[in-house]
Amino acid sequence: MGLPSGDVSQRPTRPRSATPPRARGRSGDAARLAAYTVLRSVAAGGYANLELPKELRRRHLRGRDAAFATELTYGACRLCGFYDPVIALAADRPLERLDEAVLDTLRLGAHQLLGMRVPAHAAADETVALARQVNGAGAAGLVNAVMRRISEADRETWLARVVPTEPLTARLAVEQSHPEWIVKALRQALIGHGASTAGTVDEDLERLLAADNAAPELHLVARPGLIEVEELVRAVESTAATAAAHPHVPTAVVLDHGDPGAIAAIRDGRAAVQDAGSQVVAAALVATPRTGPGHAPGGRERWLDLCAGPGGKAGLLAALAVRHDADLVANEVAPHRATLVEQTLAAAIEAARGSASRIEVRTGDGRRIGAEEPAAYDRILVDAPCTGLGALRRRPEARWRRTTADLAALGTLQRELLGGALPALAPGGILAYATCSPHLAETTFVIADVLKKHPNVQQIDARAAVADVTTGWTEDLGPGPGVQLWPHIHGTDGMFFALLRREG
Repeated sequence: MGLPSGDVSQRPTRPRSATPPRARGRSGDAARLAAYTVLRSVAAGGYANLELPKELRRRHLRGRDAAFATELTYGACRLCGFYDPVIALAADRPLERLDEAVLDTLRLGAHQLLGMRVPAHAAADETVALARQVNGAGAAGLVNAVMRRISEADRETWLARVVPTEPLTARLAVEQSHPEWIVKALRQALIGHGASTAGTVDEDLERLLAADNAAPELHLVARPGLIEVEELVRAVESTAATAAAHPHVPTAVVLDHGDPGAIAAIRDGRAAVQDAGSQVVAAALVATPRTGPGHAPGGRERWLDLCAGPGGKAGLLAALAVRHDADLVANEVAPHRATLVEQTLAAAIEAARGSASRIEVRTGDGRRIGAEEPAAYDRILVDAPCTGLGALRRRPEARWRRTTADLAALGTLQRELLGGALPALAPGGILAYATCSPHLAETTFVIADVLKKHPNVQQIDARAAVADVTTGWTEDLGPGPGVQLWPHIHGTDGMFFALLRREG
């Protein structure tokens, strides 16, 4: 990303911190230190959603302190596309001349000044104290100067200084802190999936990008037959947290605040953290009528989750399989991820012992499943690896790691997995292809390419299945036949899924 130029020589004079240097803290507080530690882990290749919970537990942060550390971590990571040019301008030097660790400290400070309701003097003092502890005394002087300069103007003034006025995609890339290639791809996706027209797409694009930068609701899934929604709500409230049934998705619960790990039903696998959009994909596959008799002996259906790791959708499918007296095979190519799937499915596997269902976890290459088990499954889920552009609000570092080069490799894999799975589908069977990305190269283009090679497979309208498993979304599902969910419309991750039926 290019750095905008700007004149920082004329700045209004504002009062500096009232705290004299000798009285300022010598080290950062625990919440800010936790956020800094996570940012450094992310810089080394880690994932914020995995590193932050560990860091909160390690530092015994709860309640307000945990919430502060979470907002600081995610905000600094999401919005560095805006904060970095601000920092460069305030430091009067290109980012390349700033130590990466110091830059992370400054991103945390910039977010406190421009993205949170932290008083300027507190943001400056605490950021300098953090720098003194983690970056050294020399760096603390630079951080103090940069923080003071950033605090001399408000967010709107800085936006005017660093955001280009045109073209639109360049403006939004900085203003909404997304790489420009992602801005362009999402604009095309809104039109391609029928969520926008040429006349409304720019406004809708801004709403979508803003939704990516907002903290998402935390959704839980009540796995049917293991726990019901009302019971899960009571279990949440027993931990002094608050929750409510999701207004549109019958298996989902919205957690208002609280630690999911404190909920016994989550610890024992009867419930889990899972976005409502992911729940809809699994439920819609099961709800779609198939044609012809069941494949397995006695008419019992066989289901397959082809890319099951780490196990979220497989967990819901397993619970539904027990309820429907179906068998489920959860396949995962990576052994360590297959272990995670086994752990996630443990409660459903135990429940299946007293039923006609069998739940099995396997390790194998999903691309070969059709050759190895032709016409063996009545329902197949292909939750394909993708860029994750639909989950940028939950995975803040993904927008900065993904590149257009990823699309080619992933597109090949997506086509191979879908093409390999279709021969494993029994006549009359249903396959759901899903990605957590609205990118046209990962969604409709994949479906179109694969269907050309499989004339005995037809795409069916997925909107009817969504209408069966949700409430109140009938008018918001686009023109079909695939369904694209959107953060700014449905409040879910940007899940795409298509339903395919083998005709013979």
